[in-house]
Amino acid sequence: MGFSFEVDRTAEGGGRRGRLRLPHGVVETPVFMPVGTAASVKAVPQSLLEEVGAGGKGTQIILANTYHLYLRPGHELVRRMGGVHRFMSWERPMLTDSGGFQVFSLSKLRKISPEGVEFRSHLDGSKHFFSPEHSMDVQIALGADIAMVFDECVETPATWERTRESMGLTHAWAQRSKDHFELHKDRVPWFSERQEQTQSLFGIVQGGMYADLRKESAERLVEMDLPGYAIGGLAVGEPREVTREMIARTLEHLPKDKPRYVMGVGYPDEIEEYARMGVDMMDCVLPTRAGRHGLLFTSQGRLNIKKKEYAEDQGPIDATCGCIVCRRYTRAYLRHLFASGEPLSAVLNSVHNIAFYLDTMERVRGDLERGAS
Repeated sequence: MGFSFEVDRTAEGGGRRGRLRLPHGVVETPVFMPVGTAASVKAVPQSLLEEVGAGGKGTQIILANTYHLYLRPGHELVRRMGGVHRFMSWERPMLTDSGGFQVFSLSKLRKISPEGVEFRSHLDGSKHFFSPEHSMDVQIALGADIAMVFDECVETPATWERTRESMGLTHAWAQRSKDHFELHKDRVPWFSERQEQTQSLFGIVQGGMYADLRKESAERLVEMDLPGYAIGGLAVGEPREVTREMIARTLEHLPKDKPRYVMGVGYPDEIEEYARMGVDMMDCVLPTRAGRHGLLFTSQGRLNIKKKEYAEDQGPIDATCGCIVCRRYTRAYLRHLFASGEPLSAVLNSVHNIAFYLDTMERVRGDLERGAS
């Protein structure tokens, strides 16, 4: 099975019920992708990811991080292990980001030129260089179903002039990424010419918080005729209403027959809103990061399990949630685990939060299936 995307139904509000077919499986959209930064969704084993949430279907697709896997354990080691799927024992679909956002976050440790980005490792200070071509080589070695073009993410706030300059670099790098990828994609560890199996490369729309630049960026990338398009450079400190506007304005200029992916968002109510607007794919570290800090998501809003009021609470996190944590454990026990510094706290909190996110998307898919916006 190669790559294909089908839209079964589009609601009045723009939300789409679709299906993304990838070499490692079928993904029902709209979908939320838990983040497995270093080939691991923090505190959650792969067996649990396959079971939690979404009516028992579990996690359909996860995201892994090019920058982190390049530094440790190294992409060539992962290639020798048969690719990241085999390395981490994950047989379902996976996406790798390009490393652009991580390099962007190293603002004091990087130097940008038209050729690429020189940066120092956050681990040991060693010097490295990422070009679009090198990002493609690393992602091909990792072997996720979907790779992303190498891009530059501009800081917020940034002037129109600075944002347009950065956007121009992103477009040039996208073309170089595509050219190199097309030449070398048959080097993916699981490539099969007979079955037409290989990776797919998505573009990333930039343009900061300027609608005219978002339009220009989307149009330039659509000309490259890539299989899918992401909206990048959001959720970097701007107000939520600005994020929503930039997504809405960008969606207007993206193809209706290709998947649309917003990178790095957001809270449960945000991912639901964006899915109903017509976004097909989203990812965020928030479910596990919040869980490790004792913040849980429920149908009644956010719950801080650290609070003393839960010390003798015999109820589940969320009475309407059917996840394995809510079926078995009380708030009192979960508060005790967190207060005691028990590692199990991070596991159970993260499992519940991931289940809540996946169930949110399952509910939205059901609504879209029935034609409700």
